[in-house]
Amino acid sequence: MPTTLLTGARVFDGTGADPREQDLTIDGEFLRLGRAENADETVDLTGLTVLPGFVDAHVHVCLSNLDLMANLGYPFSYQFFLAERNLRRTLDAGVTTVRDASGADLGIQRAVDDGLIDGPALRISIIALSQTGGHGDHWLPSGNSPEILLPHPGRPSGIVDGPDEARRRVRELIRNGANFIKVNTSGGVFSPRDNPAHAHFTQEELDAIVSEAARVDVPTMAHAHGAAGIKAAIRAGVRSVEHGTDLDDEAIALMLERGTWLVPTLGVTQFIIDRIDQGAAVAPGIAEKARANHAMRADSFKRAVDAGVRIAMGSDAAAEMHGRNLVELRLMAEGGLAPLRVLEAATRSAAELLGIDDRVGTIGDGKQADLVVVSGDPLDFAAYPGNIVRVYRKESWSATIRPSPA
Repeated sequence: MPTTLLTGARVFDGTGADPREQDLTIDGEFLRLGRAENADETVDLTGLTVLPGFVDAHVHVCLSNLDLMANLGYPFSYQFFLAERNLRRTLDAGVTTVRDASGADLGIQRAVDDGLIDGPALRISIIALSQTGGHGDHWLPSGNSPEILLPHPGRPSGIVDGPDEARRRVRELIRNGANFIKVNTSGGVFSPRDNPAHAHFTQEELDAIVSEAARVDVPTMAHAHGAAGIKAAIRAGVRSVEHGTDLDDEAIALMLERGTWLVPTLGVTQFIIDRIDQGAAVAPGIAEKARANHAMRADSFKRAVDAGVRIAMGSDAAAEMHGRNLVELRLMAEGGLAPLRVLEAATRSAAELLGIDDRVGTIGDGKQADLVVVSGDPLDFAAYPGNIVRVYRKESWSATIRPSPA
C-alpha cells in the first residue's frame, strides 16, 4: 500500500491535548505518528491544521428534497442515485463518518465500504420505528399516505404497534444489517397528524424495542421532542436522544444518571422554515410546528450543556442540507458549548456515541486515516466548510476540495 507523509501542519488530535506540530504518515488505510522514510508522497501542510475527520451522528442520505410534490415525482430507484450525490457532498464537507437515522439500507452502506461510490463511512438504522399515527406515519385526511421512504426488500415499514410486533420488526431490522435501532418516542415536525409534544409508544413497547436490540448488542437512538417522550426513551435505556427539544430538569437528571447522549440537531428547523418560506410544498401544519419547535430548541440545548450532558454533533441533514452539515459547529458554539468541546462533539464524542472510537474520532497510531485539513483558525466555525483544503477518507481514495498547498 502507498504511504503519504503529511508534514508541517498543526495537529488537533481530538484527545483533549493542545494542538501541536506533528508529522503524520498515512500507511494505506491507517495512520502512524511521525515521519516515514521513503514515503511515496510528501504533502507540505505548513500553516494548516489537521483534524480528525468529522462524524455526523444524524443524517438522512436518502432524503434529497423537502418539497413533497418533487419527492413524489421521483422514480423509486432515483433515491439511491441521489443518495450517492448526498454522500459525496457530505464527504467533501469534511464529514468522514455518518449515522443514517432512517433511509439508508445495507446496499448503500456496502457500496461505500466496497469503494463503488465515494462517501463517508455509514452506520445505519434502515428505518425509524413509529406507532400508527406517529412521526413515521404520513397518512392524510384524504386517505392517501405519501411515504417517501417506501418499504423494499432491504427496508421494511417502520410502523409497528404492540410489544410483539415491535420486537419482530427490531429482529428484522437487525437481520437486514441495522447498526442502530431508531425509535420515534414523540411526534415530529415533518409528520402531518401528530404533535411533537406528545409521547409515542407505551413504556412497555419502548422497553421491548430497546431490550430486544440490546440482546444482540445493538444500541437504540430515540427521536424525541417533548419531555414525556424524552423521559420514556431514557427510562427504556436508549443510547442517545435526538433533538431533545423540551428537556426539563427531570429529563436532564435522567440523562446524567444514565449517561444518555444528546444529539441536538440545532440547524434543521430553521432550514425547514426557510425552505417553506421559499415555496416548498409540504403537508398542512408543518410550518407552524417547525416555528414552535425552533423557538424551544436553543434553550434546552443551553441547559443540557450547562448541566454537563454528553453532546455529540448531528445535523439531521436531509434535502439541500447535505454538504452543509458543519453549520452545526457554529450553532453549538453560539448555544454555549465551548469551542474545543464543539470540535470534540464532532469528532471523538460522536465516534464514541457510535461505538467506533477505537478506529476514528481521534488522531493516533493505528487509527483510520480519516482526516480533514483546514486553513485559518479551526475554531472559526463560521468559516466551515470554505476553509477545508483537503479531506482524506482512507488512502485508497480521497476527496480534494481545493488544490493542495504542496
